[in-house]
Amino acid sequence: MGRLGISIYPEKSILEEMKNYIDLATDNGFDRIFTCLLSVNVENKSEIVEKFRNINNYAASKGMMVIVDVSPRVFNDLGISYRELSFFKGIGAHGIRLDMGFTGNEESLMTFNKENLMIEVNMSNNTHYINLIIDYLPNKENLIGCHNFYPHDHSGLNYEHFLECSHNFKKHGLRTAAFVTSQNTDTFGPWPVTDGLPTLEMHRKLPIEIQAKHFIAMNGLINDIIISNCYPTEEEIIKLGNLRRDLVTFDINLASDIPEIEEKIVLEELHFNRGDISDSFIRSTQPRVKYKGHDFKLFNSVDIKRGDVIIESSEYGHYSGELQIALKDMKNSGKTNVVGRIREEEIFLLDYIKPWQKFIFKRGIL
Repeated sequence: MGRLGISIYPEKSILEEMKNYIDLATDNGFDRIFTCLLSVNVENKSEIVEKFRNINNYAASKGMMVIVDVSPRVFNDLGISYRELSFFKGIGAHGIRLDMGFTGNEESLMTFNKENLMIEVNMSNNTHYINLIIDYLPNKENLIGCHNFYPHDHSGLNYEHFLECSHNFKKHGLRTAAFVTSQNTDTFGPWPVTDGLPTLEMHRKLPIEIQAKHFIAMNGLINDIIISNCYPTEEEIIKLGNLRRDLVTFDINLASDIPEIEEKIVLEELHFNRGDISDSFIRSTQPRVKYKGHDFKLFNSVDIKRGDVIIESSEYGHYSGELQIALKDMKNSGKTNVVGRIREEEIFLLDYIKPWQKFIFKRGIL
């Protein structure tokens, strides 16, 4: 299962505030941290070491993996060689993220570092960079990837570009990560601009749990999901912590008069899309097997809209009890019950459900 992560910026936060944030995150199942040296004034190296070591060691004591964002410029400013990474071990990091890289050979050599630090490389440029690193035969156990985040409105990644970049890493079997952004209006990141900090531009204004559900719907393309800005609301942390990360969970508002068996089918079954897919429906057929012989009566045969969840009545013969999610608007045959509707903001996720992909429903709030 993928990790959930938070970001901390020690140069902009006080220690107790960061500790409280880490406590809240770990209590809700978060287990990795992104932090950044790119925006830090490196003139006082000892002060940096002290500030980062204190919070990173606290995070480690809570079971969190800490990755520090760096670049060749930071190496140069701090007088660090790519052949000697003990500085990062000294500040309590478990790995470093190369926002900008070297030539490929250096990254490969870094994966064999004696401190056994993870080497995370930037995934957001669709180049042959990762292929070059792989050509130099790195220790893939210590090589992972992570996308950028984008603080300026409209500057986030285009979805098709994001897919190409991500597949370029996954074809090598590497662990991947991307960022979601809190919708709390009083947040900050490493840079002065605060228009949100998503990886994908399409996520910038979405509720944070829907951003995460989108990554989960990609079925393993992105392993780890990290909140980029400080500080999200407690409600956002709890919502992410409660998400199942192995499959898509749709929030559903159920029909007020839904019968007991139909409600059990919606909320208690593990659903999956049939392999012989349709343009009109996502079809979950196992309920009709489990409840064969049950009399599914008509109670809500209204016309169907995209995002409606329906269960066929017994008037539909052997389709009786089959659950479907409508992919487009259509007229009801008069044999179909509309039992609920997916949360409006989540309807776009229907386009990402592949043949055989699993999903569940959770009762939404009207």
